[in-house]
Amino acid sequence: MAKILVVGSINMDLVVRVPHAPVPGETVLGGEFETFPGGKGANQAVAASRMGAAVTLVGRVGNDNFGDTLIQGLVANKIKTTHVIKDSQAPSGIAMIAVAAGGENSIVVASGANLNVSVEDVNNARPLMRETDLLLLQLECPLESVTAAIELAKAYDVPVVLNPAPAQPLTEALLRNVDYLTPNEHELAVLSGEAEFEAGIRKLKKWGLKNLIITLGANGARVVSGEIDQHLPAHEITSVDTTAAGDAFNGAMAVALAEGESLLNAVQYGMAAGALAATIRGAQPSLPSRETVESFMKN
Repeated sequence: MAKILVVGSINMDLVVRVPHAPVPGETVLGGEFETFPGGKGANQAVAASRMGAAVTLVGRVGNDNFGDTLIQGLVANKIKTTHVIKDSQAPSGIAMIAVAAGGENSIVVASGANLNVSVEDVNNARPLMRETDLLLLQLECPLESVTAAIELAKAYDVPVVLNPAPAQPLTEALLRNVDYLTPNEHELAVLSGEAEFEAGIRKLKKWGLKNLIITLGANGARVVSGEIDQHLPAHEITSVDTTAAGDAFNGAMAVALAEGESLLNAVQYGMAAGALAATIRGAQPSLPSRETVESFMKN
């Protein structure tokens, strides 16, 4: 069984269905309101667990009702929570999500306790890093903590998958220490400083990035690694809610890589998981099992 360590965010998602995303100054009457456990870190941890990995999550929630519910959800998904801290200084993170009729979403995040995930929290997980097969990261926690996790992984020769979301500029030095980078088109532009897609890819390759996997939503994914430069088409699905589709992709791809699959095969696992997640409402409720993903890949 692959061992995955995730350092990342844990949120409660507050979701409203809307006919369309509001523009500035506009009030939109929404439909049904629901709450779902979310946060990129927790979502990717759950995605990896459902794909059959042994997963430990390093993160923080508030000492509040949302925090209790979020930890219970992680435990129910077989995620080790010994390094999830209940923070008495900040509330649990929340995300307000408006889901439009076509499944596309608009998200506002109040990070809360996620902003208190510290370098010390990461270093306290050092014994786990020695035994892990892969480190999975995002950017909803402080950058210094993400950087500390990458440096710790390098010290133990653990491969690193970084989903650089939400988008923010990162240094060349940090990116060179990332083994697999999974931006979408917007995140690629922010990272590279290049508005043009191909120019962005060229710049990241020039910086020495090892494996670049650009997720393109309904257009699939582009894999750039060594001599490989390949576009993989998306699965044909009817999208209901794209929340956590990217997290499903990252979690499933990470497990496949940790199990020794080739990069292209691992990306296929990620794409199947992401497609399935977009067909079900909610973040973590939409994350598919290993059996469902492999059955979908055969069809």
